[in-house]
Amino acid sequence: MIKFFRKIRQKLLTENNFSKYLLYAIGEIMLVVIGIVIALQLNNLNENNKNDIFENEILSQIQENLKSDRLVLKKVELNFRKAISSSNKILNAVESQKTEDSIKIWLAEIIQFDRFQPLTNAYEVLKSNGLDRISNKQLRFLIGKYYDDDALRMIKATNDIELAFNDHWIPILFEETVEFEFKKSIELKDYSVLLKSSKERNILKLNRDNYSSGISKISSGISSIEEIQSLIAKEK
Repeated sequence: MIKFFRKIRQKLLTENNFSKYLLYAIGEIMLVVIGIVIALQLNNLNENNKNDIFENEILSQIQENLKSDRLVLKKVELNFRKAISSSNKILNAVESQKTEDSIKIWLAEIIQFDRFQPLTNAYEVLKSNGLDRISNKQLRFLIGKYYDDDALRMIKATNDIELAFNDHWIPILFEETVEFEFKKSIELKDYSVLLKSSKERNILKLNRDNYSSGISKISSGISSIEEIQSLIAKEK
């Protein structure tokens, strides 16, 4: 093709026909420009296709990670609600043999902890490639907010409960417990310490407040997950 154009150019030069040569030169330049434009468009199309494939794959992975996070958080939220309910039952209870039998179960629902660590592998890949690879601005914002804000709050909420378990309840369990089975049953030497003004009763109240605060954070996080999942589903 190059040899073909060269022959035409040489022929026009030999004929000394400047006007025809000028038209030919302009035409050749136009062909080159058109070729460049087509090449750029093809390259852009190829890049767009790559971006679309990456976006779909990363959103699918984030969707799966969020699905796992939601399952864990739903269990944690349920345990927190049980702890609050059991705390209220003890705080409102009166001493009796029947109460003692129930308190064993109630305490096991209170004196416990859960751990939450969000799955972030897909989000880390997205961050390394740039959050702007997600075309939907609202979805991009919500994903960043969940992992950089909501998830951290929920981690802290569960950590606070574990901290209270270690700092407040462990010493009491060592001193007052007859039998202990994590999340199932806790038998104390004397349940009356929880039914009257005491350090143990104050800890119970403070712990209930921690659970309430944790539920607020976890419920908000679950709502964020569900909103993101809904938007991802619409993108596909």
